[in-house]
Amino acid sequence: MGHLLGRKEREPFAIVHADIATGDEQGTVERDMTILVGADGRIEQVTPSQQAYIPADYHQIDATGKYVAPGLINAHTHLFSDGRPLTSGATSQKTQKTAIKLLHSPLGKVYMRSQAKANIMTLLNSGVTTMRTMGDVGYEAVALRNRIDADDMIGPRILASGPLLAIPGGHGDPLIALASSNPEEARRNTRINLDHGVNAIKIAATGGVTDATKLGVAGTPQMTEEEMAAICDEAHEYGVIVAAHAQGQEGVMRALKAGVDTIEHGSALNDEMLELFRHNPRSLRGYSILDPTLSAGLPLTQLSQEQLGISDIVRGNSELVVDGMVQGARDAHANGIPVGVATDTGMTFVPQYTTWREMDLLVRYAGFTPAQAFNAGTQVNARDLGFEDVTGSISIGKDADMIVLDEDPVKNLRTLASPRLVIAKGRPVWRPEVKHFPEIDQLLDTF
Repeated sequence: MGHLLGRKEREPFAIVHADIATGDEQGTVERDMTILVGADGRIEQVTPSQQAYIPADYHQIDATGKYVAPGLINAHTHLFSDGRPLTSGATSQKTQKTAIKLLHSPLGKVYMRSQAKANIMTLLNSGVTTMRTMGDVGYEAVALRNRIDADDMIGPRILASGPLLAIPGGHGDPLIALASSNPEEARRNTRINLDHGVNAIKIAATGGVTDATKLGVAGTPQMTEEEMAAICDEAHEYGVIVAAHAQGQEGVMRALKAGVDTIEHGSALNDEMLELFRHNPRSLRGYSILDPTLSAGLPLTQLSQEQLGISDIVRGNSELVVDGMVQGARDAHANGIPVGVATDTGMTFVPQYTTWREMDLLVRYAGFTPAQAFNAGTQVNARDLGFEDVTGSISIGKDADMIVLDEDPVKNLRTLASPRLVIAKGRPVWRPEVKHFPEIDQLLDTF
C-alpha cells in the first residue's frame, strides 16, 4: 500500500501548475491551476496559478504535466472478498451456514475487520475516496467508517449498509443478510441495522446469480412490495437511502413502487419503469437511480466457464439477467435517468481496484461518452448518494477528495487505474499501490 500521511502530520498544502479534469459532462479541463487545501482538509482556493497566493507555511506539490481530478466514487462494494473467483462450493447454503458461525465468532470478527480494512485500503489506493457497501457480514464497515470519521485512520468516506435485508433462504441469506417473512419483520430488521449505525440499507428484491442453487433463480422476485415498502418507510424516516438488488422487470418494478432509491443491476426498462425512475413518490428524494454494475455481470457471460471457474448454474443464471442489465443501462442513459458507477466489488472477477473499468464498460456497452462516464463516477454519484455538498468536484469549500493522474481521464479512462497521488479529506496517500491479480486483469482486458 502507499505511504500514508497520518493525522498528526497533516499540514496545509497547495497543488500548483495542475490541469484540472473537472468531471463535468463536457469533459472540461482547466489549465495551469493551483489548488489550496487547508489544515481542515477542505479546498480553500482554486485559481489560475499566475493569480494564486500561497501562504508560506503551505507545502507545495508541483503538478506540472499532471491532471488533478475529483476522487472516484463507487456506489456498490462488498468487503468480504477481494474479487477473485467465488467457487460454487463457497456460495452453497451448507457452506454459508458453516461460515456464518465462524465469521460471527470472536476470531471470525477479527478476521472480517482485517479483511474489510484491507479491501477499503485497496479501494482508497485505487483512487476511490467515497464508497457505499451493499451487503456486509456484520457491522465491520460501520466500525471502520467510524474510525475514519474520527480521524483515527485514513480512508474513503463510507456509506455502510451492514447485512442486506432478504427473505429466508433468499439472495444473501444467511451469510450477509437478515431474513424476514412479513412487513413487520422487515421493518424490525431495518431498525436493527439502523440501531447498529448503518447509513445505507440494501434489500434483496430478487434472486441473484452467485448464490443461486438452481437455474432460473436470478431475477425471480423474492421480497414483496409491501415488505420493501416497510423497509423504505423506516429507513427514509431517518434520511437513509435504500438500494435494491433487483434483476428482471417484475422485481425492478416492485422495488420502484415500494420506494427504493437506487436499483442495483436492473433490467430492460419500459415506459412505466422509466416514469417511476423520474418521479418516485415513495423514494426519499422523489426519484430513483440505476446502478447497472456491468463489471459484475459482463465477465460472467463474456468469458468461458473454465476461465471463470463457475458452475453451470451460475453461468445459466448469468445468461438470464446480464443482457437485461446492459439494456437497462442503455435505456436509462438514453432517457436521462441518472446512472451511477457501481462495480459490485468482491464478486467473481470484480477486484476492489477496478472502479475505472465500470466507466469503460458504460462507454463500450451503454452509449456513454468517456466524459459522461467519468462524470457518473464523480459528480453524479456524489449527488445520488447525498454528498454533493462535500465531494464530487474540485470546488472551494468541499473536502479535498482528489487524485493526481498522468493523463486526462476523458482522453484515456485507463489512466484512472494508476493514480500518482490520492487525497481523501485532505489527507494524502503518497505513492498509492495496490496488489493486482494479473491473470484476472488480462482476461478482463479481452472484452
